[in-house]
Amino acid sequence: MTWPDWLPNFSEPARLLWLLAIPLLVGLYIWASRKRNKRGMRFTNTGMLGAVVRKQSQWRRHLTVALSLLSLIALTGAWAKPFAQVDVPRERATIVVVLDISQSMQATDVRPDRFSVAKSEASEFVKSLPPKFNVAFVTLSGNPALVIPPTTDRAAVIRGIETRDLQDSTAIGEAIVVALQALSQAPKPPGSGDEPAPGAIVLLTDGQNTVGRPAEQGAQVAAEEKVPVFTIGYGTENGFVDLDGKREPVPVNHAQLERVARETGGEHFRAASPEQLKKVYANIGSSVGVEKAERETTAAWAGWGLGFGALAALCAISLAARWPA
Repeated sequence: MTWPDWLPNFSEPARLLWLLAIPLLVGLYIWASRKRNKRGMRFTNTGMLGAVVRKQSQWRRHLTVALSLLSLIALTGAWAKPFAQVDVPRERATIVVVLDISQSMQATDVRPDRFSVAKSEASEFVKSLPPKFNVAFVTLSGNPALVIPPTTDRAAVIRGIETRDLQDSTAIGEAIVVALQALSQAPKPPGSGDEPAPGAIVLLTDGQNTVGRPAEQGAQVAAEEKVPVFTIGYGTENGFVDLDGKREPVPVNHAQLERVARETGGEHFRAASPEQLKKVYANIGSSVGVEKAERETTAAWAGWGLGFGALAALCAISLAARWPA
């Protein structure tokens, strides 16, 4: 049986067995309340009884018991040492930026053209990454190439992006393999032994695989090495380019890119304008810049327990006090 993600986790789950006492306490309270009501029915002169014994507020009594039980539940949960998975900033990682430089990137459905905006936003993405992250740059064409190996020198990566020119064809599968080779060149974190720093590939393309190994085959290699590939399908369905006097449509193959992302544990994004592309890079930056870590939440559970206990005490005081009519 799999533990649902939305339920809290506990380091000492056996201690939660004490919660079985809660239904017993509820049953005891119901039994005592009914017995109390039957005892009250022995008095026929209710007017005289009301003058002698002040009538208690039923809802305040029930609320006091409910808050007390909630306090017990929360404190028992705290005793079981709960923990949760939270996002914490990564100290080190290697990101490989793969940018499509094929001829289809000259399409003007994204103003002024796909290529100019793509280079500009990729440069901004590189600037936004944490300073200790290594960044590599790979071009995606019919002959993918590692232009800048993993480095913390942001200026070198940005120069590499901004000085690229358009080339022929699109080899997505081959570009993924080249990006994986780039990751293998990343410097090892201090004290990590042979274990490499976490890595991810961010791949932007406006077309589909035309040469080389299939994109899905490259994704399989990335999945085997446990490297997520975040894909960006860039451009509109109406994009076109004029090549050798002939107009060629250049729509994005989102289905192919979604399969690549899904196979590797990454995520696929769509961007049809400069504004959308900026948001996509921002979303990817927030994803690759954090990692999951376990944090104990005992203090939070204990705080709720004390809070419920304090409210229960106030309700009990309210029941005991004689308020002026």
